[in-house]
Amino acid sequence: MTAAPAVPASPADRAAPGPAPTGVPLLAVQDLHVTLNTPRGPAEALRGVSLSISRGQTLGLIGESGCGKSITALALMGLLPDNAQVAGSLRLEGRELLGLPEDDWCALRGNRLAMVFQEPMTALNPLHSIGRQIGESLRLHKGLDSAAARAEALRLLERVQLPQAARRLDAYPHQMSGGQRQRVVLAIALACGPDLLIADEPTTALDVTLQREVLDLIAQLVAEDGMALLLISHDLGVMAENVQRMLVMYGGTVVESGPTDAVFARLAHPYTRGLFAARPRLGLARGTRLATIAGRVPELIDLPAGCPFSDRCDRVVPDCRRALPPAVRVGAEHSARCIRLDAS
Repeated sequence: MTAAPAVPASPADRAAPGPAPTGVPLLAVQDLHVTLNTPRGPAEALRGVSLSISRGQTLGLIGESGCGKSITALALMGLLPDNAQVAGSLRLEGRELLGLPEDDWCALRGNRLAMVFQEPMTALNPLHSIGRQIGESLRLHKGLDSAAARAEALRLLERVQLPQAARRLDAYPHQMSGGQRQRVVLAIALACGPDLLIADEPTTALDVTLQREVLDLIAQLVAEDGMALLLISHDLGVMAENVQRMLVMYGGTVVESGPTDAVFARLAHPYTRGLFAARPRLGLARGTRLATIAGRVPELIDLPAGCPFSDRCDRVVPDCRRALPPAVRVGAEHSARCIRLDAS
């Protein structure tokens, strides 16, 4: 895991919740199942994922690689493989998105739904200039001509605080650093003023200083525009400081969810406790071995029938392997999928 700072008891002030949302949430996902075809047969990539997020809210997804975080993001953007089988419900302000024709998805992507992809080094097209790539969605969704799109692209680059923005319009991705590319990717995502911004590991491959700058910038832009943010990370420190609510994913399902401060205060699920114990901490004596979670994340097709974490859990009992545990209420809006929450 990436080194994380000491986890505070509650999110930072920039993630403090505003007035309670009313009415229909911006995005509501209910019992989402995704099955992928693999050479070894069908694999359940998502198993009953549910979440909701309203305008102005910040929600985090956390878990190891292979737990289903990025598949969830791709499902929300309508970018799953053509042969994927999808069931459940995915609603944007009450409108069901599952089953929409591709033309309707194209009208939403880059317009109302935007995504910052995981790897800034490869997210941009190496054959097109920065200005052209930012202007593409402006021309398609807003109907701007080339001159207007270029002017708006410059404004966006200045807004994401890219140095020498005017000179960068005609630059190509290979002429920019990782941090600069990430700002360009963010400018593209923000071009049409989306209602929901999905940031999938937005600080991958960036050094610690740039990570902080990018996360601060995202928080500032979300606050200014009132959009919803879904932040995906494997870093507990990032979750603690940047989101109001968080979902812990493992084996394609949500094993714990709740307000960020409540999750960190209780750490109800054994997997959440394992992640927390494994984080690097300042002040440890030289040579101290970090705690680890035994085993590794199983392949999707090898998930156990019951609790997906049962093969790695030190509290497993036979009943854990019989069926996927239901979500058990731990506190106000805080739940965990475990039948042994009270085990010592």
